[in-house]
This record gives sequence, C-alpha cells and structure tokens, in this order.
Amino acid sequence: MADKKKVEKQGKRAKDAAPSTRRPKRAAKSGLPGTRAELMELHRETRARRNAAAHGSEEHVAAVELIGRIEVEIARIERAMDPPLG
Repeated sequence: MADKKKVEKQGKRAKDAAPSTRRPKRAAKSGLPGTRAELMELHRETRARRNAAAHGSEEHVAAVELIGRIEVEIARIERAMDPPLG
C-alpha cells in the first residue's frame, strides 16, 4: 500500500515539475508578460521611460514601481529555471 502512494506522489511531482507552454498564473494576474524575454524587453522600455521623466514626477514614480514588479517576475522565472539546492 505504501508503495502505491509513493508512486502516485512521484507521478504528481513529475507532472508539477513539467514545463508548461501556458503563461504562468502569477504573471497573468499581475498583467505582466509571461516570458523572460518579454519581461526583459518591457524592463528596457520602462527604464527608458523612467530616465526620460522628471525625477519625482508621477510618471517617474510609476515607472520605478513597474520596474520593481518586472524584476520580481524575472527573478521568479529564473528561480523556476534553476531551483536552489536543498
């Protein structure tokens, strides 16, 4: 009986670890692109907008906040690519 549960658990882990072609749920909820390449492009464009805006303006603050959200998503995707050991 224990072996059957162990096999089922391993199968579930393998299914969860399989790469998906769908957009990650978290990125979809945040309104950000789902791939690292798209996020990097958006990051570049947002940095340019931030640099062009007057320091402290609403546009500057919004760009800084968006850059932070983008960087968090990039880090999340990169951690999923190469999960830490232990």
